[in-house]
Amino acid sequence: MKLDTIVNQPVIETDRFVLRPLRRSDQGLIEMHTADRELARMTTSIPHPIPPGATEAFIARAQSEDRIEDVWAIDSSADGQPEVMGLIGLTRVDEGQVEISYWIGKAFWNTGLASRAVRALIDANPLQSRTIFASVFQDNPASARVLTNCGFQYLGDAESFSVARDANVPTWTYSLKLD
Repeated sequence: MKLDTIVNQPVIETDRFVLRPLRRSDQGLIEMHTADRELARMTTSIPHPIPPGATEAFIARAQSEDRIEDVWAIDSSADGQPEVMGLIGLTRVDEGQVEISYWIGKAFWNTGLASRAVRALIDANPLQSRTIFASVFQDNPASARVLTNCGFQYLGDAESFSVARDANVPTWTYSLKLD
């Protein structure tokens, strides 16, 4: 029996949910949410369909001591809601610079959850970042609004590969200076 790894990563509390490190027990809910084709197509890294073992490997990477990305579950179980309503992460890209990424389970789209989670992570600034970057697919204006509502500034257009789409997809790129 494998036990959950204790990850050197803070729990971030808000009035509606906590952002907490991933646990092995999150696998089922993560797989349930990411099995949705529409959700997977709005990300760069989630394949559709999800291959066996992919979620387990993702959680293991998130728990690794030498990880470059810290990932938090958006957990509202204290309020009787699901333990995993989405995920949010920070990937280290350079000294003092990170890239934020997130997905929200489809049942929670258009509820303000993404904006609250992004704002909570910015306010906590757990990696003591000076600049946070983000990019969203141009056919996902809701995610672009999350970023601009949280103070991100538009930088320009680019492209990113989407595993679920098996294609390069036009993106909008944003940044937020914290110093």
